[in-house]
Amino acid sequence: MSKKILLSGIKPTGRPHIGNYFGMMKQMVDLQDEYDSFPFIPDYHAFTSVQSSEEMRENTLNVVMDLLAIGLDPKKVNLFKQSDVPQVTELTWIFNCITTMPYLMRAHAFKDSQAKNKDISVGVFEYPILMAADILIQDTDVVPVGKDQIQHVEMARDIAEKFNRIFGETFKLPESKLVAGVEVIPGTDGRKMSKSYGNIIGLFAEDEEIHKAVMSIPTDSKGVEDSKDPEECNVFALHKLFSNEDELGETRKKYVEGGMGYKESKHLLIKNIQDFIEPLRERRKEIAKDPEKVLEILKKGGEVAHQRAEEKMIEVRKKVGFA
Repeated sequence: MSKKILLSGIKPTGRPHIGNYFGMMKQMVDLQDEYDSFPFIPDYHAFTSVQSSEEMRENTLNVVMDLLAIGLDPKKVNLFKQSDVPQVTELTWIFNCITTMPYLMRAHAFKDSQAKNKDISVGVFEYPILMAADILIQDTDVVPVGKDQIQHVEMARDIAEKFNRIFGETFKLPESKLVAGVEVIPGTDGRKMSKSYGNIIGLFAEDEEIHKAVMSIPTDSKGVEDSKDPEECNVFALHKLFSNEDELGETRKKYVEGGMGYKESKHLLIKNIQDFIEPLRERRKEIAKDPEKVLEILKKGGEVAHQRAEEKMIEVRKKVGFA
């Protein structure tokens, strides 16, 4: 029996942080044996905000190196970049013509931009349709997503159902996959970790950067011996990601019973994060020594994804009357 197809993307819009890792990137590695995986770099999507050719090329190469450094195996997965599959923009236009504006106006990203009075580009407005094309053109079964992206998969399903209803059975209906406990990763200020909030800890950060970020986490004024609620503490929220079960239980006990101050808690967190990041950082430095090898991996992946997409589009063109 063939494996189910999994597709997930990491936008090339800057260096990743631990929120990206636990929210999405780790899943791509953990699931690479279970599924026929198609991790990709959505550079068309990134073009809504990155409009410098040099920055786009550099970011794309960096994301591929990041993924290889955390353990994504090109022998097990098909790693590619979106723009090597131009059929997705062809399919996007077809989907545009069967999707209404009121439907797209329900999209979270559009409503967020509208609420901030942004000068919204057509690209941002049509973002869910391009994402639907990415998913559906590869006959995807499963899409790992963060909690805030479930809507994108639901919209892809809606668009697939509408196309199938009009033109006959063509597209699979994908399922979203959430990993319990890491749907939203807290930043150093307690809000969702995001580059736009400036509350991140870089995935490949040097020790000094990690120390500075953790020490900046705000805490209340309770003393060492005072009882503290671990579920109300931003430091403890990050302990959950970097402590083993025994250590986490011991830390929780000291919080509740008293005996651990916030300074000690932060120093323990710093040590655990540094221990976690150091091998990833060193592996990435090795990978970065041979960028040509990295580009070759991307090229091979692009050829496979391109071929699959073209086979799907041959079917779609016939269904809609273009062939």
